[in-house]
Amino acid sequence: MNLKLIVMKRQGRIILIVVFLSALIWSCTKNAGLDNNTPLKQAVNKSSATLNTAMTSISSTKAYSILTVNGGTLKSTTETNGTYKVYIPLDTVKGIYNYKPVNQTDRWGWSLIKYFTKTADNSKMVVNMPLKKVQDPMSLRRYVPSDSTLTNNFSIAVSDYHNNYNSYWDYDYLLTSEISIDNVVAGDLNIKSVVSPTNGIQYASQYAFAGSYTAQYAYNSGDTTVSSFTILSGTNVLYQEKLTTLKVDTGRFGRERQYILTIGNVQIARNSISKTVTVSVNGVVQPNATVTIVDQAADPEASVVKKRDIQITFEDGTTSTVSALIGKSISDIKTLFDSLHSVYFAAYVVDWIAYDIYYNRN
Repeated sequence: MNLKLIVMKRQGRIILIVVFLSALIWSCTKNAGLDNNTPLKQAVNKSSATLNTAMTSISSTKAYSILTVNGGTLKSTTETNGTYKVYIPLDTVKGIYNYKPVNQTDRWGWSLIKYFTKTADNSKMVVNMPLKKVQDPMSLRRYVPSDSTLTNNFSIAVSDYHNNYNSYWDYDYLLTSEISIDNVVAGDLNIKSVVSPTNGIQYASQYAFAGSYTAQYAYNSGDTTVSSFTILSGTNVLYQEKLTTLKVDTGRFGRERQYILTIGNVQIARNSISKTVTVSVNGVVQPNATVTIVDQAADPEASVVKKRDIQITFEDGTTSTVSALIGKSISDIKTLFDSLHSVYFAAYVVDWIAYDIYYNRN
């Protein structure tokens, strides 16, 4: 009996040791990157390097060159007035449309659909055209002899769409689409914009690049107004700027503003009422570091890709700035930030064609 008890006790100890080691290994695996005890300087440098690598990859894609197209005049600003109203659902514009050059003199007033031929019915709105024309959309209305040699190597397939416009302060817009280049999926572009006289503004745009990177912009107005711009790798936040405004009284300036910058597992937060600025790693505040936010000029968007910079004094007394840490990426981040605000490409190509189809323009 005693021998049996001794064996059972030894087995129990072995099980406890195995459980302990398993928990230890799981913990080490979970925190294989940067744990809560990682020095701030190391965390900032590593998170900044990861962001810079991601932006180098993103900015080298063809999809990036399309999304960042800007210039010209948007449809919404050229044909809208107090009496203009329209509702365009996907069912009205669905089908496959292929670009076909037309030898005519340039004229802004001409419809864009003149340069496209509907070749088949489809449950989606599919627009096929030369990538060169997408990257320079103003050239869509300019004919040159070499256009006949271009191939339709760009495609946008719209699976959900509606444009319900009543006025500048009352509309509902939705776009869900997939973009392909040279018959290879380059990513997804999604936009939802709702403006209501009673409920304010809800806007969200997202581009998911082929692979793991995604860029998002969101704005929601109200007593609590929140705007954010985010770059992700999978579900991991590489970069995010978030501004929250809370209505604390009825005074014109009675609003509390909270600004949060996240780069990887490092977060800098400022509250404009308490004037406190904190920096944390994995949610743990770093009390021995000092952060100073420097605004070069008034910036309603409060963004480091515009007129804001942030200086960090580390535990060892050395200093650096966000602009120095991610300097080579700031321009590309700003370009993404601006493009997801306006999404000019969608307005110029998809919406123009949708309007022309809706009005039976030729």
